Amino acid sequence: MNKSHLSNGSQDTATALMRGTNQTGVRDHNERLVMSILRRDGALSKAEIARLTGLSAQTVSVIMRELEAEEMLVRGAPRRGKVGQPSVPMSLNPDGAYFHGLLVGRRWVDHVLVDMNGEIRSKTRKSYEKPDFDDVLAFCQTAIDESVQELPEERRSRVQGVGLAIPFGIWEWADAFGAAQEDLMDWRDRDFATELGQMIGTDVIVQNDASAACGAELVFGTSPDLPDLFMHMFIGYFIGGGLVIDNRLYTGPSGNAGAIGSMPVINASGKVAQLLDLASLHGLSSRVIAADKDQSYMFESPLEWGQLEDEVSDWIAELAPALAQAIATTVSLIDVPVVMIDGHLPDTVRHRIVDAVERAMKDTDFAGLERPQIRAGTIGPDARSLGAASLPLAAKFLV
Repeated sequence: MNKSHLSNGSQDTATALMRGTNQTGVRDHNERLVMSILRRDGALSKAEIARLTGLSAQTVSVIMRELEAEEMLVRGAPRRGKVGQPSVPMSLNPDGAYFHGLLVGRRWVDHVLVDMNGEIRSKTRKSYEKPDFDDVLAFCQTAIDESVQELPEERRSRVQGVGLAIPFGIWEWADAFGAAQEDLMDWRDRDFATELGQMIGTDVIVQNDASAACGAELVFGTSPDLPDLFMHMFIGYFIGGGLVIDNRLYTGPSGNAGAIGSMPVINASGKVAQLLDLASLHGLSSRVIAADKDQSYMFESPLEWGQLEDEVSDWIAELAPALAQAIATTVSLIDVPVVMIDGHLPDTVRHRIVDAVERAMKDTDFAGLERPQIRAGTIGPDARSLGAASLPLAAKFLV
């Protein structure tokens, strides 16, 4: 798939500019700055925003007044202090704008419509054995059209863009689908984002699916005191990763930075394997099939894996030391203080994996390295589609 639609913002490794300017002609940047801070910190008064941005009180007042008039902000209840007039906190209006997020996965395609606060307003899924290009294209067009029609008529013009999360080189995984190579060649020879954009009349911003999951944590996550440098691992059908540097998602020249699935690790037999062979849902699925159980439980929503306990326990025992090795390798190259682990997993399984990896790290050689903190991701199974929706949000409203 052509990657010419990659978001330029996701390629930028510079530190986010979090100070404003009062010069004329730059109101758009200052508006983005104000909305970014409200996105990050929640409801704030004008005085608090002026202090955080370095903008003058007058400039902040003008920006807030205009954003409120455009229904991008809403007023909260006045806060009364010890002296002076009460301050009025302002926050992002959830209905100020909406964004489409699409995940084209190896086993299903998801569509979500997301508001300014990252809340999912509608969600649709189509499962398949292998992704047929035209079928997925038709699903995406229909899901986008139907979700817009479900909005009140006066809100439909507030839909602001489409983001697409997809594994790059999806045609290279024919064996994993049990498909013939030629069945997936449309994904190599045609440009999905361009064709969809022509059908719906707007550009589609594309990002690698694992990077998109990391982007969702960055934009919508709730982990406290998250540093501006961290690694994010997402356990999907195949495991992938994302990297945040200076509080910005770094995807590299090809869009594949953080692609940890190909990382070599040592398995329990002492042989070299790829991380994706040991720490992916693909491996768990093979165990479930071998036990003559229904693997569809792994992908239904809500996720309930109680009937797969034996297979899940064995899988976690295999993946934990592999992830610990991958984390040590990552830290040796990029001194990340935090590694987050998320995935298309039930909450209980995600936390069991974090605990198992922490135990495995005690047996992993970190000589000369700082052991990073391991945290559970805060987004969950929808991270990749939410990350896709965050692409147009960031492109239009955030610095």
